[in-house]
Amino acid sequence: MNRLGSNFIAARAGAMTLHPVSVNIVQTQLSRSLQPRHVMMITVGGMIGAGLFVGSSAAIAAAGPAIVLSYLLAGLILLLVMRMLGEMAVALPDVPSFTEYARAGLGRWGGFVAGWLYWYFWIIVVPVEAIAGANILHGWLPLPAWEIGLALMAIMTAVNLLSARSYAEFEFWFASIKVTAILVFVALAASYAFGWNPHHAPTFFNLVQHGGLAPKGLVAVLAGSVTVFFSMTGAEVTTIAAAESREPARAIAKLTGSIILRILTFYVGSIFLILCIVPWNQVRVGESPFTLALFEMHYSWAGTAMSAIILTAVLSCLNTAFYVCARVLFVLAARGDAPASLVRLSNRRVPTRSVLAAAAAGVLGVVAAIWAPSTVFAFLVNASGALGLFVYMMIAIAQIRLRRAREREGAPQPAIQMWLFPWASYAAVGGMLAVLVAMAFSAEHIRDLYGSLLTLAVVLLAHLFTRGRSTAPADACESSRVPGRSASNLPSL
Repeated sequence: MNRLGSNFIAARAGAMTLHPVSVNIVQTQLSRSLQPRHVMMITVGGMIGAGLFVGSSAAIAAAGPAIVLSYLLAGLILLLVMRMLGEMAVALPDVPSFTEYARAGLGRWGGFVAGWLYWYFWIIVVPVEAIAGANILHGWLPLPAWEIGLALMAIMTAVNLLSARSYAEFEFWFASIKVTAILVFVALAASYAFGWNPHHAPTFFNLVQHGGLAPKGLVAVLAGSVTVFFSMTGAEVTTIAAAESREPARAIAKLTGSIILRILTFYVGSIFLILCIVPWNQVRVGESPFTLALFEMHYSWAGTAMSAIILTAVLSCLNTAFYVCARVLFVLAARGDAPASLVRLSNRRVPTRSVLAAAAAGVLGVVAAIWAPSTVFAFLVNASGALGLFVYMMIAIAQIRLRRAREREGAPQPAIQMWLFPWASYAAVGGMLAVLVAMAFSAEHIRDLYGSLLTLAVVLLAHLFTRGRSTAPADACESSRVPGRSASNLPSL
């Protein structure tokens, strides 16, 4: 990308300056052991979790059959965000974490705030998934749920301490199980909905009976997109995992281009078919609508099979949460936004201290979930509710600024570009703002919004408190330096 590609856009935007970010020292020290199949399944696994298999019940109850529109709306926003990430990944191939695009476009405060918000979002996922997995296993094992939860934490910590490859292999097979399960479900449900059932007639009438397509109004469609959007968060994990593959930019570009098919198949397709088979008012919050649909189709093995699949999804998300927390914390440390000691690597090029820090925070979360589920843990969960949206909005704004800077400099645009720029980018930001507004008017989500705003305020105050520090501590940079290359000849992005 000529001068802009080598200097990572240190350009002026009127009175605003886009700040350079030196991140090669971070990326080159992590392993490059992940293969394309790993990155692909990590992306798919990040999108498919308990939020789809179980959390979709709350979404269906909130909006009725029109929840399909909520999935389409949330999927469109996610598609636009991933396209922005694809553009930035090709334009700035040395960035090791998608939160660092905020640093590139917004300055140090953007990287600090986006990184810590994203870390907090996933560190809350750790105890949530550990407890969910423990509750499932508690029905099969004669052990207290808290012991099972801590055991799952220990197993995932060990997996992530081994190597990036061990995490990727674990995630590859768990994600493969989830993908296979959904594809089988879609095939069975489609055949039933189209007439291969005891009634020998299509069942699409369920979409408009029991109150119509939108029994709770169109406003509920927007409010329902809040729950849906949260369940889809995770597709961006590919930008973190790709940093440990051989061709990061190519991997990200390829996956962001194919995400629309996954959204349509895994989310929109499966939920649409469930609503064709089961009347929406029979879906109970907290119970898997997938299981209900399978029972409606007279598959007696549905309960056991879905419990096993949901357990797989939970363990997959727990594994991913550990990985994401460790890598994001590692990048923050390398940039001087977290203790420099966390940037140290093991002989297997794993940020061991960052993994252990995530494990310690996760254990505290499990303890809070067990002994104070309705106070401390409820507050922690509420405080993470809208953080994914905040981070996505920062990334979208950073993409707009970086693209504008390239245009002003007259630099060649990357091979992958945002569609209909700038209007599609503005639409993504507007869509996310609309979801936040819907949260403010939703009795179910307003506490999540307030809690998340409090978290944002705390992180902003932390940035103000630490902004005088160097953004690249000497000891951290020294431990990250590539053999045979001095700090002076490391490319400044």
